[in-house]
Amino acid sequence: MGIAERKERDKTERRQAILTAAQHLFTEHGFDKVSMRNIAEAIEYSPATIYLYFKDKNELLFALQSQAFGQLAQAFRAVSPSGNASERLLALGRQYLRFALEHPELYELMFMMTAPMEAEAACDALVPWAGGRAAFDQVAGAVQQGIDAGLFKQANAETAALMVWSQVHGLASLWLSKRLVIFPEDRRHALIEGALTLFNQVLQTGL
Repeated sequence: MGIAERKERDKTERRQAILTAAQHLFTEHGFDKVSMRNIAEAIEYSPATIYLYFKDKNELLFALQSQAFGQLAQAFRAVSPSGNASERLLALGRQYLRFALEHPELYELMFMMTAPMEAEAACDALVPWAGGRAAFDQVAGAVQQGIDAGLFKQANAETAALMVWSQVHGLASLWLSKRLVIFPEDRRHALIEGALTLFNQVLQTGL
């Protein structure tokens, strides 16, 4: 590895270290209570080093959210766009839930905290909440596929996709906020899977 490549690798690693530290601090203490100095101290960097990579806290949070949505998009891409639309929609729902349960801190930044939306506005994003829109379009595409195939009765794919997203988001939020403790632990995964399947059936019957 040459000097230039090594410098670029080190730069990438430092940037990721900053993002990882910020992720933990934002979710543990809240965006407003964390300063750039706090982030620098967590990874033993000087505040000046942080500013070499991010001009302010908003830009840092915007980058963190964009990275998280990239990971979710990658999980969605693992679902084949071909085949039965109903099965595709179920698979997307499972991937969404798996992502939320495996990456609870990222999920909170992406969907629960208001700060990322304010940060995005401060960064003058070209497309409002581009990551969220891309994820939603994946769901809407599966719904439209089902409508075109005559599997789903809804006429408006966007409306139906919003209903689907709300359902899966609700399941993820109930799990992460530990509200599913009303059910025995060994039944929770089966109950979530059953809820996903039942909701898919409701979408097909048009109720």
